[in-house]
Amino acid sequence: MAKILIAEDEDTLRRFVARALGMDGHEVVEAADGAEAMEHLQAGPFELLLSDIRMPVMDGIALATEAAKLAPGMPILLMTGYAEQRERAEPLMQIVVDVVAKPFTLPQIRQAVADALLSKAG
Repeated sequence: MAKILIAEDEDTLRRFVARALGMDGHEVVEAADGAEAMEHLQAGPFELLLSDIRMPVMDGIALATEAAKLAPGMPILLMTGYAEQRERAEPLMQIVVDVVAKPFTLPQIRQAVADALLSKAG
């Protein structure tokens, strides 16, 4: 299975998604904001970045941009509950696999992650 980095400032949601992906057999590392996520990305390779767009310190747009430079080819999946944030991600679609709308169900996020991981293999 894959090593996945989750960057999400909402603790409950981050833990919920991390637990679900862990139950799917993935190794999950959690970060509470983009800056913390960058530290993890610099420390070791990941097979997927799953990030909220709206976060303190460093938002998901900036994180995705830097992550693509640091780990070209690593799939990046963004999450947002705000339509305007989804529009901000449009220019990144060449480096981002998809933007998942919140709220999502557990099956939806698990499928999005599976699809993103397949995009790397394909």
